[in-house]
Order: sequence, then structure tokens, then C-alpha cells
Amino acid sequence: MTHQNVTFPCTSPSGEAHGYLEEPEGGKGPGLIVIQEWWGLDEHIADLVRRFAGEGFVTLAPDLYGGTTVHDREDAARMAARLPVDQAVADLAGAVDYLLGLDAVTSSTVGVVGFCMGGAFVLRLAARAGDKVSAAVPFYGRPDPAIDYSGLRAAVQGHYAEHDRSISRDDVVTMATTIRLQSGVVPEIHWYPAGHAFMNDQRPAHDRHCAALAWSRAVEFLRENVS
Repeated sequence: MTHQNVTFPCTSPSGEAHGYLEEPEGGKGPGLIVIQEWWGLDEHIADLVRRFAGEGFVTLAPDLYGGTTVHDREDAARMAARLPVDQAVADLAGAVDYLLGLDAVTSSTVGVVGFCMGGAFVLRLAARAGDKVSAAVPFYGRPDPAIDYSGLRAAVQGHYAEHDRSISRDDVVTMATTIRLQSGVVPEIHWYPAGHAFMNDQRPAHDRHCAALAWSRAVEFLRENVS
């Protein structure tokens, strides 16, 4: 089952979207959006939401699949292919506005973190949301040459795997160069001796040491840039 405990306005035909929200122990903190992998808003993403809340962030994971989670790669690929990209970005932008409107959120901007499919959406969302997003942290999101980064204002920290068979180093370098040329933002890129999805402790590719290092870097970066 997926995790949902909040509803927020969006531009979908229904006019609303759902997500999983956790507040830190103190009840207040800077805002953070977590964007799901192609499996959906599953237990791994819910666990990351709780972990980020434990680090002091008011954390929201929007449910891009509307309640569906999958476990088979073919099903995941099918769900991702069916997801309208523009609509998903619009819904994520609605999540940003919702988060910034919460009394529990102490920051004037939000951070955005995403994994795999969600890693690609991180940069799309940051480019659309402009100065509402001050930190964008993609984890092994496939670079998309069609993205216009001219509206991006966020600091960018990317995490990529050296043994990722679906994402090449050249593509990441090209993406970072394009971001710099179009927005003036110089991305901070980290590489890890691991495979794709090394952060996901429910998948065979999980690498405990790389995941711990990437987590510490991401949390420090978010604390420095979301206020």
C-alpha cells in the first residue's frame, strides 16, 4: 500500500493530489519535497521522508501515481511511461506551494530531493519553480537534454553511480555544463563506486557505505541552502 496522509490543490483534472507528510520532532523546520522512484510512493520513499524529518525538515513526498505502487520492472516502466511529464511537474509545483503555506515550515524556500525517475523530476521542478526552490538534489536521475534550465535558481548537488548502466558520465557532464550556461548555477556533482539505485535499501543495488556518504552530503547541503 502507498502512504498518503495529506491532500493539496493541483492542476490535475480532479483538482487535488495526495502525498505523505512528516514533521520533525519539534513540529517546525525548513521545507523539503521528496520525489519518488518509478516504483511509486512505496515504503522506501516513506522511510526517506521519515529520515529527513528526523534531520529537522518538514518533508512531503507527493504521490505521482495516485495510490499505486509496483514491484516489477516492467510494471514500473509502464507506469512511468504513462505519467504525463508536464502534469507531474505541475502537481509537484502545487506541492511546493502547499508546503510553503504550512505554518510548520519555517523556510521561505524549499529543497527538492528525488531518486531515479524522481531525480530527473527534481531539475524540471526546480527550473519551473524558480526562486521557490533553493536546493535541488537529484540522485541518479537520467539527464534530459530537453529541459530549459534558464529559470533555475537553486543550488544543485547531484549524486551518480560510476557503474550505472543507464546513465553515462558524459551525459551528466553535459547536463552540468548546460545548467551552468543557461542559469549560472554551477552544480556540485558526486560519483560513487556503485550501481544505479544504491540508496535504495530494498533493492540488490543498495550500497551501505555509498548511501551513508551520499546521505550525509545531501543533508548538509540542504541545511546550508534551505532557509
